[in-house]
Amino acid sequence: MSKPKKELSITQREALLNLLSVRFEKNKNRHQGIDWAKVQAKLESRPEKLWSLDEMESTGGEPDVVAYDPQTDEYIFYDCAAETPKGRRSLCYDYEALESRKEHKPENNVVDMAAAMGIELLTEAQYRELQQLGNFDLKTSSWLQTPASIRTLGGAIFGDRRYDTVFIYHNGAQSYYAARAFRGSLRV
Repeated sequence: MSKPKKELSITQREALLNLLSVRFEKNKNRHQGIDWAKVQAKLESRPEKLWSLDEMESTGGEPDVVAYDPQTDEYIFYDCAAETPKGRRSLCYDYEALESRKEHKPENNVVDMAAAMGIELLTEAQYRELQQLGNFDLKTSSWLQTPASIRTLGGAIFGDRRYDTVFIYHNGAQSYYAARAFRGSLRV
């Protein structure tokens, strides 16, 4: 059985590029000094990246450009939805955590879902960078890439913003909540 092709139709591609362009123009504070025409040219040359951005969008992430890395010549997208993406909630941290649950298993886990979407979980540092661009996760929380030293002991980390402060917490990796999903990043 062959893997499904990770490519959008021309109509889907045009619709997504239009949506991303409108979001880009509406939120200039997230990407000062970045030219949309250059971002679009990169996206058009990388159809698999457009597919990943569509996955981010369709699960409620509202991806937007947040930076440009001149060393790698890549634009960096983060999920910029005000609250953690709705289509990625109620998931435990990783496959090991999912398998450790004896009952009431969630449908999936964030590490595998992010990999299937072709994106990376935000790190703690990236999450703090995102929070400099606006107020995110005021009512929800987002799983973050967890250091191996914490994961080995059974834990995982997540972040949110409360009381005008960004907090990073911990939970058992097997836990899951209706108000917690994950935010991703994508380099194009």
